[in-house]
Amino acid sequence: MSLEVSDLDVHYGRTRALRRVSLSVAPGQTLGVIGETGSGKSTLARAVVGLVRPSAGRITVDGEEVTRYRARQWRALRRRGVVQYVFQDPLRSLDPDVTVEDSIVEPLLIQGRPRREAADRARRLAARVHLDEELLSRLPGELSGGQRQRVTVARALVTDPRVVILDEPVSALDAANRVRALELLKQLRDAGTALVFISHDLGSVAGVADRIAVLYQGGIVEEGPARTVVNAPRHPYARLLVGSAPTLRSAAADRAQREELRELLQNIGGPA
Repeated sequence: MSLEVSDLDVHYGRTRALRRVSLSVAPGQTLGVIGETGSGKSTLARAVVGLVRPSAGRITVDGEEVTRYRARQWRALRRRGVVQYVFQDPLRSLDPDVTVEDSIVEPLLIQGRPRREAADRARRLAARVHLDEELLSRLPGELSGGQRQRVTVARALVTDPRVVILDEPVSALDAANRVRALELLKQLRDAGTALVFISHDLGSVAGVADRIAVLYQGGIVEEGPARTVVNAPRHPYARLLVGSAPTLRSAAADRAQREELRELLQNIGGPA
């Protein structure tokens, strides 16, 4: 497996943000992680890339057990480009005073690659993510939201990572750019990259994910093949998500049904 997470707990002070979360993603596979704001999605992503320290459990990335890595070990792993993280807010994740090209090539320069080789790869990746080459000389503030998102994806891919974590990668995109982004994710999966696609939008994830894990109040309440989770969700919260997705909702999933599910969720509470 390119990524394995076993019985992961994360605490912020006395608050338990993740509860015994277990999941795995193989090379060439896309796992969709779905949940509402506050369910633990971003905490999971940040734990996998070493930005949050787990309280318990185990994380293995491309065969390396990284759970107790110190900061120096994480820096070494990131320099190798094994795992990459596409942040939710592309503007905040890009240096406003650095050109698009320099942002993309920076990981390669840190590895000691020649500048010319890095620049050539940046241009190839720009074309791959449908980013005009003329934009490489601009600053992030001169780009649209969709263009900035494509820059962050290109930067994440420049090191040929084994695992890519994408936190709400299409939330800021219009319909046309969303389709392009999802097509790119399919290409990455086909090339052997393990992808974790984190989103609150089940409709976007369902079209590209092989498997879907549903997070609710810090725990996974349902996980399985994407088709099964979408067509026959078992947990009430998963059923609520399917019923609330415009592209997935059937005519029978009306407001009364969704209210019934909300009442059921209030009665059962979160994962133990």
